[in-house]
Amino acid sequence: MRLKLPKLHNQIVIGLVLGAFFGALFKVNTHRLEIKYIQKNEEKLIIAQNWEKLAFLYDKDSIAFNTNQQLDIISYFDKIKNKNPKVIIENFFSLKEGKYQQVRILDNVISISKEVTIALSIRWVGEVFIKLLNMIAIPLVLASLIVGAASLGDIKKFARIGAKTLALYVFTTVVAISLGLTIANIIRPGEIISPFTKERLLSAYNTELKSKIQTELDFSISKMITNIVPRNPFNAISNSEMIQIVFFAVMFGMVLTMIKREKAEPLIIFFDGISEVMIKFVDIVMLIAPIGVFALIAATVSEFGFDILQTLIWYSLTVFIGLVIHLFVTYPIILKSLSKISVKNFFKNIKRVQLVAFTTSSSAATLPVNMEVCQDNLKISKSITSFVLPLGATINMDGTALYQGVASLFIAQVFGIDLSFFQQLTIVLTAVLASIGTAPVPGVGIIMLLVILKSVGIPEEGIALIMGVDRILDMCRTVVNVTGDAVVASVVATSENQIVN
Repeated sequence: MRLKLPKLHNQIVIGLVLGAFFGALFKVNTHRLEIKYIQKNEEKLIIAQNWEKLAFLYDKDSIAFNTNQQLDIISYFDKIKNKNPKVIIENFFSLKEGKYQQVRILDNVISISKEVTIALSIRWVGEVFIKLLNMIAIPLVLASLIVGAASLGDIKKFARIGAKTLALYVFTTVVAISLGLTIANIIRPGEIISPFTKERLLSAYNTELKSKIQTELDFSISKMITNIVPRNPFNAISNSEMIQIVFFAVMFGMVLTMIKREKAEPLIIFFDGISEVMIKFVDIVMLIAPIGVFALIAATVSEFGFDILQTLIWYSLTVFIGLVIHLFVTYPIILKSLSKISVKNFFKNIKRVQLVAFTTSSSAATLPVNMEVCQDNLKISKSITSFVLPLGATINMDGTALYQGVASLFIAQVFGIDLSFFQQLTIVLTAVLASIGTAPVPGVGIIMLLVILKSVGIPEEGIALIMGVDRILDMCRTVVNVTGDAVVASVVATSENQIVN
């Protein structure tokens, strides 16, 4: 009797659950620091645990932290390490030496960091899984969009389907950001956070924020439109400039319909072959999906845990409630009204896509899986999935837009800024434009949030308040992003009678 393995999406769920347990079991100790320093030209390591006091002494100044301020210590050291501070630790347990020490003074400290647990050490397995999916994404987007645009046949059909797709993506994004703002105005999470928590978060994440935002963002509609057109398409491909790749591929496919069929046919067959190879590649890569998911979730839970959610529980709940409503209310209404695909059948078949999106936090990495599921499970024609889904992975960021609306209001509320109706309307418009220009990769929403904050005069340092929970919420909002892509593909396919029976 042969052992029957569970279906792939069930294997992924098992990997996710086991990964969460493994990460919780080997959780990073928030009361432990690994301190590397130079002594007699030799690098040494001390692992300090449960310290009573850790102080930095430099330029006749000093500042002290207690055992509950691990993140603050790491962040503060990163700010002042160029000043070569003395590090003084009092009443701590030295893990390497296995005994308590009253005081230790360290010179020439080169790094202070959290411990690396077993769960963190296997993160590379998950990163390989994401890289494999990203490796497939670029050639798949290029080939699929060329074939998709060429298969539409004529400019009128291309314009009709393109207009429907863009209109639906913009509509769902506007609904998402408006929903986020509405819920944030009702719950008002920024007024619930304590001044102590505010100062602690600003201190802990300000350095990380500065490292993420190293250049001044100069955002404008004209610049965004100009950046859509690649100067060199090969350079755009090598740098993964997704919006430029989409523009080039769509234009290439459209122009193929304007030349003689006998000359266009070999190119269409060539790119169609690449598209088929990439889709088959997805099947092979998904064999290691449960292992990749296990490693990614284990590392995330180990490093961040769920403790940070307690600090920002109301903000996190506000974002989560908005995402759930958009996922299970907005999308079903659209499907019920405008699509032949039943809501039950849609969510039953989209589970695997949502699980991959949740673990990878990347719309681009999930795109190959989304295309395969929409074609094989939802029976949407290849000509629609090849055009609508790659475009959606690039410009449709409903979950990101909703989060940006909530985050903007949350930060404004924390700083006591009362935003007017017109300022909130500006957030809606800016978030829609920002979501179009947002790259489909993990964590980039933080960068685009800076644009929105600047548009209404909210202090940009407020982003440091939400960075602690961004990784976890990024996983949730990516699920909404990719689900929105599939919803729009279902609607467009229905309107064009492209559901294959």
